[in-house]
Amino acid sequence: MKIWNTEQLLEKIQAYIGTQITVKEPAGLYNPILYAISLGGKRLRPMLMLLGYNLYKNDVDSILSQAVAIETYHNFTLLHDDLMDKADVRRNRPTVYKKWNENTAVLSGDAMLIKSYYYMMESCPPEYMRQVMSTFSKAALDVCEGQQYDMDFEKRMNVTVDEYIEMIRLKTSVLLAASLKIGAILGGASSADIETLYDFGIKMGLAFQLQDDYLDVYGDPSCFGKKIGGDILCNKKTYMLITALERTKGTELEKELLFWLSSADFVPEEKISAVVSIYDKVGIASACRDEIGKYYAEGLALFDKIQVDLIRKEPLLSYVYTLINRNL
Repeated sequence: MKIWNTEQLLEKIQAYIGTQITVKEPAGLYNPILYAISLGGKRLRPMLMLLGYNLYKNDVDSILSQAVAIETYHNFTLLHDDLMDKADVRRNRPTVYKKWNENTAVLSGDAMLIKSYYYMMESCPPEYMRQVMSTFSKAALDVCEGQQYDMDFEKRMNVTVDEYIEMIRLKTSVLLAASLKIGAILGGASSADIETLYDFGIKMGLAFQLQDDYLDVYGDPSCFGKKIGGDILCNKKTYMLITALERTKGTELEKELLFWLSSADFVPEEKISAVVSIYDKVGIASACRDEIGKYYAEGLALFDKIQVDLIRKEPLLSYVYTLINRNL
């Protein structure tokens, strides 16, 4: 029995990416792909796939192509997201559309999407091909639906918490859940375990995204890796803002909050400070922490049902614990 730790798995993922994402012609198409992948990140999705697989089987090298497929797809979405959001920087580096141009971001992103399907099918056992590709395709479409809802919310002031949770389920959670599910499918897990792992991934994905909301307001910039308050500056409809609008309704605090949301000319630090002050007055920090804790607990309850020895569960459980408890 071989149980891989996360450091070993990350090393495998990085090495395999290095063999697949390389400089080739035409350079104008492939150099931006290499650049985007080399920006790094947590490699969260391929890590979850390998950890899900290792619950049942030991030879994680046999599904590295599928793991890189999910990472390539995720990075494709970032290329197009950055273009749609007109984001200049990602991970402290210029985004692809800023470094090259908008057409390059579209075309190189399209190529990444196609490559992700190629990697997902590569060496996939025939008996699992249909189930794997169906899971991957559904997740890919769900992400597009989530992105559309996110864009729709930019034009609305009446977004509810339930609508927001559904949006982040589609945009964030489903790809994490699909990573675990595909790992379990390829590992030969039972149908019950496959679906339970997917549901576990959904719950943890919700907790993970809500924590990102929280850290954007209350995190330590040196630990979080980016400036605090970005969501506030762009009036992003997060759990934090939606809940604040609900809790201040009909009060002077609502007027103040709406003033900052409608202001086109402001000093960024002043807006962040004013909105955070409103959040503090109506208990938004504790509300968000409670919501994170709720989804985390629900996820753990599901994980307990997985029919695998505890010793094999430990790496995945520890990895998720680290993700959910970063800088809270």
